[in-house]
Amino acid sequence: MATDADLFSDVMRDQIQGLSTLFGQMVPAEGSPGAEATVQWAEIAGRLHSIWTDFQVEQLGKASADKPPHFADPVKWIATAEAVFRQLPLANPEAQQKLWNDGLALANTVFGQYGLGLKADAGATEEQELPRSDRRFADPEWRRQPFFAFLHQAYLLMSEQLIGMADAVEGMEPGRKAQLKFATRTVVDALSPANFPLTNPVALGKAAETRGESLIRGFENLLGDMRKGQMSHTRAGAFVLGENIAVTPGKVVFETPLYQLIQYTPTTDKVLKTPLLIFPPWINRFYILDLNAKKSFVRWSVEQGITVFMVSWKSADASMADLVWDDYIAAQIEAVDAVRGRLDVPSVHTIGYCVAGTTLAATLAVLARKGEAHKVASATFFTAQVDFEEAGDLKHFIDDHQIETVGRLSPEGYLDGRYLAATFNILRGNDLIWNYVENNYLKGEDYPAFDLLHWNGDVTNLPARWHRDYLRDLYRDNRLVVADSLQAGGTPIDLHRIATPAYIQAGRDDHIAPPCSVWKLTRYLTGPATFLLAGSGHIAGVVNPPSSGKYQYWTNDAGAETLDDFIAGASEHPGSWWPHWAEWLRALAPAVVPSRGKRKPGGRGDPVIEDAPGRYVACR
Repeated sequence: MATDADLFSDVMRDQIQGLSTLFGQMVPAEGSPGAEATVQWAEIAGRLHSIWTDFQVEQLGKASADKPPHFADPVKWIATAEAVFRQLPLANPEAQQKLWNDGLALANTVFGQYGLGLKADAGATEEQELPRSDRRFADPEWRRQPFFAFLHQAYLLMSEQLIGMADAVEGMEPGRKAQLKFATRTVVDALSPANFPLTNPVALGKAAETRGESLIRGFENLLGDMRKGQMSHTRAGAFVLGENIAVTPGKVVFETPLYQLIQYTPTTDKVLKTPLLIFPPWINRFYILDLNAKKSFVRWSVEQGITVFMVSWKSADASMADLVWDDYIAAQIEAVDAVRGRLDVPSVHTIGYCVAGTTLAATLAVLARKGEAHKVASATFFTAQVDFEEAGDLKHFIDDHQIETVGRLSPEGYLDGRYLAATFNILRGNDLIWNYVENNYLKGEDYPAFDLLHWNGDVTNLPARWHRDYLRDLYRDNRLVVADSLQAGGTPIDLHRIATPAYIQAGRDDHIAPPCSVWKLTRYLTGPATFLLAGSGHIAGVVNPPSSGKYQYWTNDAGAETLDDFIAGASEHPGSWWPHWAEWLRALAPAVVPSRGKRKPGGRGDPVIEDAPGRYVACR
C-alpha cells in the first residue's frame, strides 16, 4: 500500500515533469537567443530533479526508528474531507445542467470581453471587468490573458455551485451537514488554480522574470518545511525567546514537572494587593500574551500596578502520557495556592485563555464544592467555552473516526503539536496554508518576520489521553454543562456552584470559540458576570493593546438574556477593551501595597529558579 510520502513523491515528480515540459516550450526573453533560453530552462529542470533526488536519498538515509514524515498529514485530512465531499449530489441531472448552462454563459461573458479570445495577446494591455472577484485572484495577471481569466472565473463559479449544493442538502443530521459544508469548502479551496504552478500566471510570470530561480527557491522552501514536518509562516531565526519575544522581565519562582510559574518584576511603587495569575492554553505557548513590548498584555498589566504571575506549561513528552484533565485542574489549584503562599494573600485574580479558561471553570466548580471558593477573587475568561453545543469549526473534526485517529497518531502517549497546528491551519486554509503555498513554494518569496506567525508555528505537544478525553467528553458529548457528569480528583463538577465574580470576553469574529458559544458561560454562573464582545477574533480580539488604536468592543449593562439581546442593546467603544477590564478588576479589590519584598522576585532572601521566560517555553 502506498504511503502518504509515496503519494507526495509521485505528485512532486509529476509537477517537475510538467514544469520541464513547460520550460522547453516557453518563449525566450526578448533579445535572448532561443538556444540559450532552452539551455537555461533545461538547467533549471535538472536542478529541480537533482534537489528532489538528494532529498529522497536524505530521507532514505534516516534511521528506521525515526518518526514518519508529518508534513503530508494535512493532505491526509483533506483526503478525509474529500470522502465527506463525495456525499454531494454531483450526479443530479438538474445540478449538472445548471453548471453546464452557467459555464457556457460565463465563457461567453469572459471571452466576449477579449474579442472572443481569438488573439493570444487580446486584452493584454488593460484589465477586464469580470463577473466574480476574489482576493486570491487580485493580481492583474489573472485578467490579462483570456485563458487565466476564464480559468479562475470558472473555478469561482464551480465553488459557488458546490458550496450551494452542500448548503441545500436535506435530510441530514445538523452536525453531519455542517461537516459536509466545511469539507466542501476545504476541498474547493484546495483545488484553486492559484495553488498549482502550471495554472498560476503570477507564479509563471515570476519564473520567467527570474529565469527559473524563483522555482528553485520555492522548491527549497517546500523541502525545508518537509524536513521539519511543518509549514513555515515566518523566517527561521527571526525571533529568539527572551531577546525579541517574551521579553517582559521576571523570574521563575516555582515549578513542577507540568508547569513553571513566572512572576513578573513590578514597574510601579505600589501594586494591587490581590495578584493576578494567568493560565494560558497548553495547546500554545504562553507568550501570545507577551509577544513584544508594544503588544504584551503582561507588560501592560504590570504597568497598571498589577502583580502578574504566568503559568508556562511544559510541552508533553512520553513521561506525560497518563496525564488527564484532572491533572491540569489540580495544577491550577496548586498554582493558586503557590501564589497565595508566596505573597501571603487570601486570594488571587485569575485569567483562563481558551482551553485553560474551560479548565478554570471546572477548577472553580471543584473549589466551590470543597468550600474553597474564597481562594479566587475573580475569574476572567478569554474566548473560553464550557457549553460545546455551538463550538464552531473545530467540531467538524470531532467524531468517532477523528478521535480514533488521534490515538493512532500518538503511539508514544502524546500528540505531536504539528498535527494540531495543521488542524488549526485548515480552519483558515486560504490564509494559513494556500497563501503560503503560492507565495513561498510557487513564487519562491522570502518568509516575513512576523512575531504572531512565529508564535502560531511554535507548537506544543499534548498528552494523548487528555486530548482524547477532552474531544470525547466536552466537544462530542458536552458533559461539562451536565451537573456532576464529570469529576476531577474524585470531586464532581457542577458549574452552577460557581459564584466567583467573572469577566467573560468573546471575539466577534472568533471561528474557534464563536461568541454564541462563549456567551453560554453566562447561563451557568450564579455570581456576578460581566460579558464583553471584542472586535476581531480568537487572537487579535484578545491581543489588542490600547496603543494600537485598533478594533472596538461592546458592552451592555442592561442584563441581556441572549447574545442577540446583548448585541441589540450594546454600546460600542473604540479601541482596546483592556482598560475596561482593568477598571473592573480594580473595583473588585482596590487595596494596594508597596512593591517590595517578594513582590519583586529574585531580591535578597528570595531564591528563584531562573529568569523569565524559563526553560519550559523552549521545550519541544
